[in-house]
Amino acid sequence: MKKRDLKIIFASFIMASAVLAGCGSDNESASKPDEKKQEETVNKDAASDKEEADLEYGDVYKEAVAELEKAKEGKEVDFDKVTKLYTENLQSLVQNRDQEFEDKVDQHITTALQAGKDGSMDKVVVKQIFDKLMQKVFYTTMKHEFIEVAENWDNKEAVKEEIEEAKEFYAIIEGTVQKRDDAYGTNMKDAIAGGFEEMEKAVEADDQLAFKLGQQVVDKTLMKTFYLATAAVPNGYATKAANEAKEDAEAAKVEQAEGWAFYQSIASYLVKNAPEEAEKIEKQFNLETDVKTIDPKAVNNAAVRGFAKIALHELEESEENWGQDKGVITALEGALFTDMIGEDIKRLIGEEEYAALSENAQKYYEAAKAQDKENGDALRKEVETALQSVIDSAK
Repeated sequence: MKKRDLKIIFASFIMASAVLAGCGSDNESASKPDEKKQEETVNKDAASDKEEADLEYGDVYKEAVAELEKAKEGKEVDFDKVTKLYTENLQSLVQNRDQEFEDKVDQHITTALQAGKDGSMDKVVVKQIFDKLMQKVFYTTMKHEFIEVAENWDNKEAVKEEIEEAKEFYAIIEGTVQKRDDAYGTNMKDAIAGGFEEMEKAVEADDQLAFKLGQQVVDKTLMKTFYLATAAVPNGYATKAANEAKEDAEAAKVEQAEGWAFYQSIASYLVKNAPEEAEKIEKQFNLETDVKTIDPKAVNNAAVRGFAKIALHELEESEENWGQDKGVITALEGALFTDMIGEDIKRLIGEEEYAALSENAQKYYEAAKAQDKENGDALRKEVETALQSVIDSAK
């Protein structure tokens, strides 16, 4: 592939992602974008998004991916067809999310499709970039729908409609969750279903805090899915690419591309809270990096350190907002980010130590809900000490 095209697609990512604070967050997160700016964007795009909701995004996406999939079989890919499907049906959705979350997905996708057509990028790599970046857009559109719930909370019919739309976008990427459940023996699909159920109950009970807590379960479980697909061992794409590179560097490059594209769904959280770790992971997955030099352990350790730092940050936010809804929400986020890297923590500090950490994180969340300050302070310190031990062990 031409180096110039690679630079267009990948080299600017680290600089660009410094302002992508909203891509992996929500309106209660420490890494959220400017609320006023985001609200203006949401209101501006609301009408166009309602029109877009009538389109069968999932069907169009699957049709485009099926055409691109021909490259794996050595068949000719009709890039004009894929580009038309994208520009006429998906691009406006992507551009709306780019504007809302200050992202550049449309640029990445259009450049990759053109590079596939002119032969400057491996066609199988193009398929992976298109596929995984569109999954990111469906994920961030779910987040967009949740933001609109907060905007329209007093209009229960509108809120129910937004939740249904979020569930429809989730259905498009549910297969990715199921695939990771099968690979790791997790139950993330059930956790997400439970999160949606809690949101729906909260709407009926007019309990906005309960809604936001259910939202966190859905959001962070999807982030866990993307983490397991990229940096986790033994089934993340860092490991797959490194192992494949020993036999077939060309095939490994495809897996490297899959890792890079999946990583974009969680990158902004790490860029915001653990920039050094984010840069290490990005450099490993970037297609300008020789696939034979990918170090899965380095990627995994960087991700573990990064998410442990995010969990610590959420605990700090919880302490600062004690007695408020945000204090409860960030306490839950701390527990969810800890769970995200649970298997890694077991490996690093031991199963008993992780069991204690997980239990204390859950109890701290419960103390935050109950506004039990004395127990909450003691539990938070225990969790913080354990998370710091994880960070130190993952160096």
